[in-house]
Amino acid sequence: MTLFRVGAIVALAFSSVCSMQSASAASFPSPKEGDFVLKNFSFHTGQTIPELKMHYATVGNPAGQPVLVLHGSGGSAQTMLTAGFAGELFGPGQPLDATKYYIIIPDSIGHGKSAKPSDGLKTAFPGYDYDDMVQAQYRLVTEGFGIKHLRLVIGNSMGGMHTWLWGETYPKFMDALVPMASQPTAMAARNWLLRRAMLETIRNDPSYQDGNYTTQPVMIKYAVAAFGFASAGGTLGYQTLAPSTAKADKIYDDRIEATLPVDANDFVYQWEASHDYNPFGALYKIEAPLMLINAADDERNPPETGITEDAMRSVKNGKIYLIPASTETRGHATTASAKLYSQQLQEFLAATGKTHSAASAK
Repeated sequence: MTLFRVGAIVALAFSSVCSMQSASAASFPSPKEGDFVLKNFSFHTGQTIPELKMHYATVGNPAGQPVLVLHGSGGSAQTMLTAGFAGELFGPGQPLDATKYYIIIPDSIGHGKSAKPSDGLKTAFPGYDYDDMVQAQYRLVTEGFGIKHLRLVIGNSMGGMHTWLWGETYPKFMDALVPMASQPTAMAARNWLLRRAMLETIRNDPSYQDGNYTTQPVMIKYAVAAFGFASAGGTLGYQTLAPSTAKADKIYDDRIEATLPVDANDFVYQWEASHDYNPFGALYKIEAPLMLINAADDERNPPETGITEDAMRSVKNGKIYLIPASTETRGHATTASAKLYSQQLQEFLAATGKTHSAASAK
């Protein structure tokens, strides 16, 4: 079955930002990959899979303080192992120096090399949501790695939303939380409207055949591109990158012809998983210090609504770092560029580095 060469939105956003990074970004140890099988995994629907494969990458010293890094929708561990993100955070002397930390980056359910519909079940694969994905991550960390306590949970976009859920579901399990490019409120407004439009475009393509296609639906690449243009890139960013029709056309053509493969069922499942996301009512459960990193020009999580600022009042020990909009920012994709907040992350980690060794022993 042929796959369209369509880029995952978050992966494309990371690539476009990281292409602008300095060649002097610090190096970090080579990642190691592996798989762990979760036995009898139960989904929120009540469905159970006897064996659910979770793929992952690790960076750094296994004896170091464990850090969980969570990727965005359509991404994988590989989309976090970039010059702009890992190259700014995992190198010597950087905030998550891999000689001191053990960095674990799972491929979430339905993503990368973890279990997903295209492995064979197609639409018989259980529908999953963010709670299921976080449960699988927790089981990987505890059962697969034997870890009792994390120094940090940090995630971008979907991974940022997962970070909020980690703080609520396992409040004593980490020293610190850094959700990025996300907000702790219901999936709604433009964010969900655009997702719904993208999903319905794919589902209403006659070649989709309710997920029983034999060739990939042709409309998927246009739906993906339209969603990406509307929800990641930033006003100043696009004006800088595409100040002429010719340059805008090139960006469009490059996006349509992007080189990352995607399966339509995998893609629909990945984005549908966000439909019931709403951590707002349980924010009071979060115990670990939390720093939300968002961008002022984030199209999906616009700060001007005030809803994130209001929600943060329910977080006992939380604060916001809002990256100012500039020609260097890229809207929702801004947090792919860790140089824009590495200092703030370093300071936050120093302030929360209280009792990891004591907590780990409990």
